[in-house]
Amino acid sequence: MKVAVVTGANRGIGFELTRQLLESGYAVHATYRSNMGGLKGVQHAHLSTHKVDVRSDEDVVALMVAVGERIDLLVNNAGVPDGRWSSIAEIDLTRAAEVFEINAFAPVRVTQHALPLLAKSESGVVAMMSSLMASIDDCQSGKSYAYRASKTALNMFSISMKNELEALGASLVILHPGWVETDMGGPNAPLTPQESVRGIVARLNEQDMSLSGRFVQFDGTEVAW
Repeated sequence: MKVAVVTGANRGIGFELTRQLLESGYAVHATYRSNMGGLKGVQHAHLSTHKVDVRSDEDVVALMVAVGERIDLLVNNAGVPDGRWSSIAEIDLTRAAEVFEINAFAPVRVTQHALPLLAKSESGVVAMMSSLMASIDDCQSGKSYAYRASKTALNMFSISMKNELEALGASLVILHPGWVETDMGGPNAPLTPQESVRGIVARLNEQDMSLSGRFVQFDGTEVAW
């Protein structure tokens, strides 16, 4: 049985991804920061839940100890929005640093500590949950300053670690889930979490070394950097 770790799994895309991976036959280690959310209602023999602050090395190390011998799929999904500031003058740099800590630095931290377990998989996959808003090519409207910049930083961290991951036998995929009806995406989003995650799972299932390093939308469309 393959083993997956999903961060930020208590709601939205992370929760639905946990649910669909369990249905697909994975053993899933699902993390949440403070509130279990939807995970509280899931009873499954192959689900393990962990209270983890992805900003904490201590918490992440404890997670890896709990996971055990191997990780076949690591999904760095935990993320936060910014203050949706409407102008440069309104940017709160303290809040922006917090956004970077969770959206850009925490996935690196989790991946660092997961490396020994990924190395034990026959075909490990590291998935980074990014966004179309990370695309410099697509940034025409501007704003969402810290969120955009944090996801662009995540993309650069990710593609920079591609060769090292491949040397361990793990491939890398950077994902845009689409505009999804979640707490972050809002009620006007055209996609349900179920629709988005069905596509994401399909992308994860097709992932191999030949596809390592791609920035791809949930439906398989390549995203411009």
